[in-house]
Amino acid sequence: MKELICIVCPRGCHLKVDEACGYTVTGNGCPRGEAYGKRELTHPTRVITSTVRCTGGAYPRCPVKTSGPVPKERIFDVAAALDGITVEAPVRLGQVVVKDVCGTGADFVSTRALPQTDEAAGGA
Repeated sequence: MKELICIVCPRGCHLKVDEACGYTVTGNGCPRGEAYGKRELTHPTRVITSTVRCTGGAYPRCPVKTSGPVPKERIFDVAAALDGITVEAPVRLGQVVVKDVCGTGADFVSTRALPQTDEAAGGA
C-alpha cells in the first residue's frame, strides 16, 4: 500500500493505492484523483521547468517548460538537452525552443515574452 497526496487540484486528497489489488485507489474526492494515483505508480510523469540563455534581450535568461509531461525516468536527459541552447530576442510567449525533446513528444516552450533591447535592435 502506497500513500500519496493528490496534486491534480488544490484539495490535496490523501490517497492510498493498493498495488496488490490492481492499483485500487481510496481517499480520492473525484475520479481525477483515482486516475492520478494509478498513473503515479504505474507510469509517473512530470512537467519540467528551467531556463535557457538569451542574447539581445532584456534579460540574460528565458524561462521555459515542457509543453506536456515527460516520463519521470527521462527528467535528467530532458534537462540536459537544454545545455548549450541559446535563444535570440525577441522571444514570443509559447515559442518552441526545443522541439520533441529527447523523443518524448514534448517541446520546450518559452513561458515569457522577452523583448529585444534597443541596443540589440540597433536603436539609440
